[in-house]
Amino acid sequence: MNAEDRPADAQDRFTDAAYRRVDAEAPPADTQGLPTAPVRGPATAWPLENVLFSAAVLARRLPWTDAPARALGWDALTREGVTRALLAHLRRTRSGRPVRLGTPFGTFLVPLSADDAAALLARADREDALGPATGLDAGGRRHPLSQHAAPDDALAYAAAPTAEAVRALVAEDAGRLTAARCGDGTLDRREWRAGTRRLARRVVVGAGAVEDTLLSEVVAATTAAVDGRSHGARRAALARRLAPYLDDPDPASLLGGLLAGGLTGEAALPVVAHALSLVCEAASTTALQALALHAVGAADSPERAVDEALRRYPPVAAAVHPARAGFVWQDLEVAAGTEILCAPGWLPHPPGEDGPAPWPGALCTAPAGCSAAHFATLVTGETVRAVLERARPTLIAPRFTADRLPDSLDASGLLVALTDLTGGAGAVPPTVRPATAVPDAASGHAPAVYGARAWASAERLDRHAESLAACAGDPGWNEDETGEHFRTVLLAHADRCAKAASDVRTAARRLVE
Repeated sequence: MNAEDRPADAQDRFTDAAYRRVDAEAPPADTQGLPTAPVRGPATAWPLENVLFSAAVLARRLPWTDAPARALGWDALTREGVTRALLAHLRRTRSGRPVRLGTPFGTFLVPLSADDAAALLARADREDALGPATGLDAGGRRHPLSQHAAPDDALAYAAAPTAEAVRALVAEDAGRLTAARCGDGTLDRREWRAGTRRLARRVVVGAGAVEDTLLSEVVAATTAAVDGRSHGARRAALARRLAPYLDDPDPASLLGGLLAGGLTGEAALPVVAHALSLVCEAASTTALQALALHAVGAADSPERAVDEALRRYPPVAAAVHPARAGFVWQDLEVAAGTEILCAPGWLPHPPGEDGPAPWPGALCTAPAGCSAAHFATLVTGETVRAVLERARPTLIAPRFTADRLPDSLDASGLLVALTDLTGGAGAVPPTVRPATAVPDAASGHAPAVYGARAWASAERLDRHAESLAACAGDPGWNEDETGEHFRTVLLAHADRCAKAASDVRTAARRLVE
């Protein structure tokens, strides 16, 4: 299904689709005295299958192991290839039914298709049998996720900014994003992340929050502490940080729309925090992956590029959903305490250019869908559109083509260069050098000499900004309001140093052209 053909209300779409699958697949009621299918527990994988699955997951911690297999064209022997081959084997031997797998990092009930995963979670959600989900990274390590927060008033999101309104807001920061380049024209990952976070604060919280870098840090800290003893303190710090924006909401932001839609400030707090977390993640990571896919011709529009990135490389590739109460799905009995592992990112991708819509849990694990995730996807698509309207992306690393996309695409290892469509002084040189290249100093007093000196000064400013940010990142500042004030001052100084470094680097680029 194309992005433009989807309903606007993602929550209704995900909820209805998931529940229709549950109702359609439920065993028929015994209305005529006929026997129904007996309820039974899930099948257990064989010991060798458990060992192979554990080895395949643990091998994900060793990315270099894929190089020999890819060099020889043996994609089946890559980490993703082995994992998917094993899951395909389990689907064949267990008739596609969810199977219980034992691993060194837990015993899980694993649905073997995306449809079964959605239907199983939807049934559990209807029975109110699920606890908060946690993420499972490529190496089997668990990590906290931003917990889904649905507005009490289902119509509150109806007042959220439209696609046109989001496009106008993104356009204000598009120049910053395309300017976040090194001297060789490649996107600076750190500046891109800072720029997309700034954009996320503008769209979600309002114009007054664009320079509030501490807000993003507090949201990230609250998410990381969701299962810890410090969650209450982090939540209180977040409430204090958002209080000024709740008192004077920006009507053009998501926060302003939610309050106009009937939410109180207290009810809007977790919703805004969840939305800000998802928009930051999608805009900084998925948008960069989408630019890479567009650069190689794997998608012909910003919406398709974002959909393909979310489908192939979901930020939440695997999540563990604990069952706090028992329930029955079809004829499968799931006992209380069971951990359900939904890993659509590990399943094979269907062939063909027009793949299915992204997994609903690509950004948020809520079984019935998430309006904040839909909004984050919208913002990400508009971000990619704004960049493509100003520049042409070129993929530098890793190397791949549209007919052979990688199974995994870590945004931290992506190197994308931008060439300005209008040309001129800001255009990227035709030959792209490594991102770490520094202009060579020329003898005498040529402009390139001053350019090299300016470049070195920019590097020193960057290091100073990193040092200040590292100092501000110490958890000791979060104990009280005074500490938060000093932390804000340090981060403000770090931000000014980073901006100065960017300006000096721009000047250096002009001097060495």
